[in-house]
Amino acid sequence: MRNSLLIAFRELKERWDNRSFRAMLFLGPLLILSLIYLVLESGNQGVTSMKVLIADPTNLFENKIASRPSESVTYFFYDDYIEFESFKNSPKFKEFDALIELNEKVLINKKVFLFHRQEPNLQLKMKLKFEVERRMEEVMIEQFTTLGVDDFRKIKQPLNIDFRNVDDPYNQADQGIAWVGYSLGYLMIFFIAIFGTNITKSINREKTNRISEVILASVKARELMLGKIFGNLIASFLQLFIWLLLVGIGLWLLQAVIIPELFTPEHLTGVQVSDQQLKELGMQTISQENNNLDLIYHRINYLWVIPNFILFFLGTYWIFASFFTIMGAMSGDESDGQQFLIPIWILLTLTIFAGYNTLSYPESDLTQFFSFFPWTSGMVSMIKITVGVTVTEYLGILFAWLIQVLVGTIFMLLAARIFKHGILSYSHRFSVKLFFDWLKK
Repeated sequence: MRNSLLIAFRELKERWDNRSFRAMLFLGPLLILSLIYLVLESGNQGVTSMKVLIADPTNLFENKIASRPSESVTYFFYDDYIEFESFKNSPKFKEFDALIELNEKVLINKKVFLFHRQEPNLQLKMKLKFEVERRMEEVMIEQFTTLGVDDFRKIKQPLNIDFRNVDDPYNQADQGIAWVGYSLGYLMIFFIAIFGTNITKSINREKTNRISEVILASVKARELMLGKIFGNLIASFLQLFIWLLLVGIGLWLLQAVIIPELFTPEHLTGVQVSDQQLKELGMQTISQENNNLDLIYHRINYLWVIPNFILFFLGTYWIFASFFTIMGAMSGDESDGQQFLIPIWILLTLTIFAGYNTLSYPESDLTQFFSFFPWTSGMVSMIKITVGVTVTEYLGILFAWLIQVLVGTIFMLLAARIFKHGILSYSHRFSVKLFFDWLKK
């Protein structure tokens, strides 16, 4: 074991001495934060004006809502119920951009649905919510209480306006949190691909210049193999840890220093909303109304996701590392080694496809297969974990991880046998017969 550790630190030193490795320690997080910044800014995209039809069959709002006309929102009233499909498809409603339903239950459940044809931007969402909320206050104070406005606002429940797209009334396309899991899975595969191929390249290089023959005079073949695997694992973990640390610091700087206006009411140009009014509207921060801000700063449970990410990173690395080792030991020269990488890249591509399939068809039989197939289960598990799982589902995910470890161990034992007999072979021509001969020895 001591020899394996010495070789592991030798591999780590080789990675550290590489300028591109040190450069990516800082360039990688910078690129990720730049992407996050674009995602945050894109959360405020959308139309800036709307013609809103309010279906008010009980005449609750008495055909009025805002005290002053606005250029961004024009309200129209309809004194009957409107079926959702009718609003979506009927020619007489085509001129309206959004529909607000006010039924007789709204005073009890404090919930209003707003169906829009195009997504409104954050300013417009806040304006709609603010004006409908204020009109609801006026109605309730006038009809149901003798309290003043200030006293009523202390005891009232906030109105919940649920924004829905007419083409997706049940918000089935809201997969933002699932894409976070997919991105983490992709990051996992990225690190494994980069540092895993280093194993194959290192073996090929040392076989070509005969350094492996010198090393094997002092250590066993299995110690050399494990040293290379753990050395690249330590290097990948070092880079991953620094990335996570710098990205975490970057997220804090984005909120506190670089773009704090996105998190405050001042960002809402033309909409006067104070901190107190935010609380009256049922929101603690403005970021909760920006879907992307809410996703990155509120909806992701980092204390839950990151440990599971590390767990499946280890399992997925373990099973891929055996493949990389086998391919390096079987190759006769560097060009031969490049050809042997093709099966590895096919598996990596399959993993990426498994993640996309899970996003599109989370309950399909193929997704269930990918959940337990050792080379793809890491990607699928990250998507499921970020979305949310029950205790039973999480036990199934842990079982998939155990399969990874078990299958990875079996392949590692095969890799050790092939490595032992193939590490000293150079300029040979690979054949299936030679492969099985190495396994039998």
